[in-house]
Amino acid sequence: MYPNGSVLSLVLTLHSLELPETTIYPAFIFGLTTYLFILLCNLTIIITICMNRNLHKPMYILLLNLPINDAMNASILFPHLLYSIWSQDRSISYPACFIQGFFVHLNGGASYLILTAMAYDRYIAICCPLRYGVIMTTNNLVKIITGMWLLNFILITVVFSILVPYRIYIKPCLAPTEVNNIVGLSCIIFYHGLSLSAVAFTYIHILITCVTNKQSDAKIKALQTCGTHLVVFLLLEFNTLFPSVAHRSEFVPAFLRRVVSISNFVFPPLVNPLVYGFKTKEIRQKIFTCFKNKKISSF
Repeated sequence: MYPNGSVLSLVLTLHSLELPETTIYPAFIFGLTTYLFILLCNLTIIITICMNRNLHKPMYILLLNLPINDAMNASILFPHLLYSIWSQDRSISYPACFIQGFFVHLNGGASYLILTAMAYDRYIAICCPLRYGVIMTTNNLVKIITGMWLLNFILITVVFSILVPYRIYIKPCLAPTEVNNIVGLSCIIFYHGLSLSAVAFTYIHILITCVTNKQSDAKIKALQTCGTHLVVFLLLEFNTLFPSVAHRSEFVPAFLRRVVSISNFVFPPLVNPLVYGFKTKEIRQKIFTCFKNKKISSF
């Protein structure tokens, strides 16, 4: 049934990008530049937080997980995509397809859980400031980070363990549409339901606290901090829901579905570090100070 009698020896053929021959090299250069820029932006945020003790606070430690996740997310797609563009080879082995799919879902779920944990942190900081130091201790922070990654890993592992039997024994790397849609939609409902509920609950209470707070400086700072988080969350919602709908809709052209699917790996890793890097005052100041010091030392 399978070459060499094993599903591991299967070689799958991906959809063609349908690039004209004259655009292959420009597309490769554009893709490589985009990938390097994504890595640069996310690594800048990671290094800035790690190297500055003033940023070793729960809010920034939780934020640190986001650029790590985004850099991993981009690295799942871009190396193989760049190779495919350069060589025009659209084949991929079954194990590589499986691993890529696993980490795509792992990173997608992690984005929601990280933003959910960050919403909880902002809720405690703004609505219960006197208890913040007691609740967000180092031990509790480690538990939150470990818990969200472990929960995410278990859920994605369970999902793939459900789909693998169908993919192996019924049709290679293609689960039946009904099973695929049920499991996929269940996953989407869980992650979206959890994150939307948490963000709605926290932001309603934050908004009430800001309205009733008579200190204008504290109110402005709270709104600025939460505004950055809310922008990233809404962008993630749009970038996840639209491709999910487009992928399951027969009215969306196949080429547009592929473009939308690729945008999942480009948009969040590219936009998130820019939003947090420029909108978060403390991170922005540390980045500018670092570049300024390097510029001065070079003379």
